[in-house]
Amino acid sequence: MPRNSSSSGTAPASLDPRVVRSRAAVLGAAREILFAEGWDAVTHASVAARSGVGRTTLYRHWPEAADLIRDVIAEQLAITRIAPTGDLREDLIAQLEAFRLQLHDPGMERALRVIIERAGYLPAFTEMKETLYQEGSRGFREILRQAKAAGEVDARLDVGRAIDQLAGPLVYRRFLAGRSFTAAYVRHVVDDFLTAHAPRDPGAGTASP
Repeated sequence: MPRNSSSSGTAPASLDPRVVRSRAAVLGAAREILFAEGWDAVTHASVAARSGVGRTTLYRHWPEAADLIRDVIAEQLAITRIAPTGDLREDLIAQLEAFRLQLHDPGMERALRVIIERAGYLPAFTEMKETLYQEGSRGFREILRQAKAAGEVDARLDVGRAIDQLAGPLVYRRFLAGRSFTAAYVRHVVDDFLTAHAPRDPGAGTASP
């Protein structure tokens, strides 16, 4: 069962089906423990007991418990990534709504809070946070790059900054303000974003920094 260091959340199709089943059992067990009991309850012993996969195998492919949790969260993010339909507004709403639901899932929220907190002083968590950011933003990048190519947004749009503008309000509202919010809030964020970044007449001058 080769370790999936890419954190893609899925196992390559060429792998032995037994390997795929074992990985799914391990991550399924780790996810159940993480979301039900919290970060510290995810240990090699607890995951082995629940999954039926031996501890020696777990240590070989996930040397640290944090590696298990990273792959669990990356898999959750991959599951909620939508396939673009070509309708920019609806695609952004769907992707951002999936993120909103993740932020309101108690287990996922607790895990993300731990990663953000520990990333400030533990290099392993800093790396994990960056990996998960890349995984979580992949769907937005695909949607926005397609929109730029189709001329649906300002050609000067910076995709990385655009993701901050879309996801940032949700993170602030949930993690800092501690407030719940509905799908209506997501629609308002998307509509404000699209208004601000609508295609512009090339002769209208440069955008403000």
